[in-house]
Amino acid sequence: MSADATTAGSTLRIALAGAPNAGKTTLFNALTGASAHVGNYPGVTVERREGRLRDGIRSIRLLDLPGTYTLIGETADEQVAVEVIDGTLAGEASPDALLVVVDGTTLRRSLGLLAEILAHDRPTALVVTMLDEIRARGGRIHLPKLAARLGIPVAGIVGHRGIGLDRVRELLERPESWARPAQPVPATTDERFAWADEICDEIGIGQLEPDAWSDRIDRVLLHPVAGIGVFLLVMLLLFQSIFSWAVPAMDLIDGVFGTLGRVVRGILPAGILADFLADGLLAGVGAVAVFLPQIALLFLLIHLLQDVGYMARAAFVVDRVMGWVGLQGRSFVPLLSCYACAVPGIMAARAIASPRQRLATILVAPFMTCSARLPVYTLLIGAFIPAATVLGIGVQALVMLALYLLGALTAFGSAALLNKTLLRGTPSFFYMELPPYRMPTASLLARQVWNSASAFLKRAGKTILFVSMVLWALLRFPGATVTPGMDATTQTQANLHASIAAQVGRAVEPAIAPLGFDWKIGISLIASLAAREVVVSTLAQIYAVGDTDDFDGLRTALKSPDPVTGDPPYTFATALSLLVFFVFALQCTSTVVVMARETGSWRWPALAFSYMLALAWTASFVTYQIASRIT
Repeated sequence: MSADATTAGSTLRIALAGAPNAGKTTLFNALTGASAHVGNYPGVTVERREGRLRDGIRSIRLLDLPGTYTLIGETADEQVAVEVIDGTLAGEASPDALLVVVDGTTLRRSLGLLAEILAHDRPTALVVTMLDEIRARGGRIHLPKLAARLGIPVAGIVGHRGIGLDRVRELLERPESWARPAQPVPATTDERFAWADEICDEIGIGQLEPDAWSDRIDRVLLHPVAGIGVFLLVMLLLFQSIFSWAVPAMDLIDGVFGTLGRVVRGILPAGILADFLADGLLAGVGAVAVFLPQIALLFLLIHLLQDVGYMARAAFVVDRVMGWVGLQGRSFVPLLSCYACAVPGIMAARAIASPRQRLATILVAPFMTCSARLPVYTLLIGAFIPAATVLGIGVQALVMLALYLLGALTAFGSAALLNKTLLRGTPSFFYMELPPYRMPTASLLARQVWNSASAFLKRAGKTILFVSMVLWALLRFPGATVTPGMDATTQTQANLHASIAAQVGRAVEPAIAPLGFDWKIGISLIASLAAREVVVSTLAQIYAVGDTDDFDGLRTALKSPDPVTGDPPYTFATALSLLVFFVFALQCTSTVVVMARETGSWRWPALAFSYMLALAWTASFVTYQIASRIT
C-alpha cells in the first residue's frame, strides 16, 4: 500500500501480537491514549480492543490481539489471535501489518512465537520491551544486529516510562517498508527454538544475571505455606484500607445527596413530585453512590497488586490449593476478577484451555464477592458490628475478610463437588510467565481505576435508576386512606403498609420468615434480583423517614423500633443472616445472562441459580437460628 493511497482516505490496520505480560497492552495504551474502543470480535465473546494512533500523520488503527504464547490456539482468546493473523476470522478484516511485542528478558522463548508469525508472510516489525530490566541484570541486546539477522525492523522500549515510543511511532508511519524475512522460517517447534537460540548467540545477548532482589521476594511469596499467609495478610490490609481511607469521601457524597434532597423539598411544594425526587431518585441512587469511594479504592488496590507483579505470584501459590478441587492456577485470574464484577470474571475464563475446568470456573465464579455486594456488607457491618480493634486490626475489617473468605472457600468446595460429579475428568497443566516486579505509573493506574469505576457506574447506574423509580411507585400506591389529624410520619408508614410492594412482600414472607426476614426485606430481595446493590436503595426508600438521604440515618433506621410494631426491623441475628444470604445467593441478572452466553446453554446458569439459592436459604437459616440463641 502506498503512502498516497493511505493519505487519500484509506485507513491502515496494524495488529499488535505477543505473549501475556510482554508489555503489549502497555504499548497499546501509550500509542492510542483514550481513543481505544472495547467490544467483542464478530461471532465470539472475546474482547476486542482497537484504537487510533494518536499524534500520527497517517490514519492508522491499532488492534490489540489477545495474548498468546504460540499460534496453536488452545484457548478461545488464542484461537481468535491466530485467526486474525491468518485473516480467517469471519467479519474481521485482515490486518495490513503485524507489530510483534516480545519481552527482552525472555527473548529466546519469545522468538519462537515470532518465528510462527513470520511464517504468515505479512509485513512484520518487532518491539522488544524490558530493556531497563535487561541492563539491570547485566545483559544487552544489540538491536541493529537483531534487525539485520531477522530481516525486519526492530525497536526497543521501556514501556512504563515511555522510552523508545518515538521510534515505534516512526515505524508505524511507514509499514510498507517493513520487509518480509528473506530466509524461510523453520516449521517445527524444535527447529523454531533452535533458530531462536542461534540468533541470540549471534547478537550476543549474554546470560542474564539472576535478579537477587526479586529472587529473595519470590522465595517468600511463592512458598507453599508463607505464600498463602502473605496472600491472606494482603487481603486483610486491603479490606482494612477500604473501611479507613474511604470514609471522608463517603461522608462527602452522603452530604451532597442529603443537601440535594433538602433543596428539592425546599423548592418544590409538598406532593408526589417532591416525594418522587427526594425519596425515590435521590434516596435510591444516593444510597448506592455513597459506596463509590470504597469500590474505586478496591479497584485501585487490585490493579496495583496486578501491575506490580504480585497477582501472578499469587496465582502460582493458589494453584496448589486449586489442584485439590480440580481447578488450576489459570482459574485464579478469572475468579480474582470477580472481586470487581462477576461478568468480566466469567468472560476471563476463556483463557482456560480445558473446557471442563473452564465450565467449573464459570459455575463457581458468582460465589466470589463482587463489588455489588460491598454496599450491602458495608451497610450491615457498619450498623451492627462495633468499630473496635483487636491487635490493631479493625473488627469490621475482620468480618469483611471473613465474608470474602466464606465466598471463596464455598467456590472451591463447589468446584470440588462439580469435579467429582458432573464434571469429572483429568486436570490440565498450568503455565504462566512471571512478570518482573515494577511500579506502574500513576497515569496508568488512574486510567485503569477510571475505566473500572465508570463501567460499574454504567452497569449499576441504569439499573438502580430504573428500579428506584419502579419501587417508588410500588411503595407509594395505592396508598392508605388519609386520616384527619394523622402526622406525616404515621401517614407515610400507613401508605407503605398498604402499598403494592407490601402485598408482594407479605406473599413471600412465609418463605423467608425462618431466616429472620420480614416482608420489607422480602421486597429488597426481590428487587435485588436485578442487581445486588439495589437492596440498599430499596431499603433507603422503605425507611425513608425524616432526613431520608442520610446514610447514617439509614443505619440508624435499621436498628430503630418500628412505629407500628415497636420492634426494631433488624436484630444482630437478622443482620448476620442477611449477610450470609448475600454471600451465597446469585442475585444478578447480568451474571446469569453472561453465564448462559459463555456456556452456550441456559441449563448451567439455571443449575447455578437454583443451587446457590438453596445454599443461601440453608446457610441463612442455620446462621439465624444459632445467632438468635446466642444473643
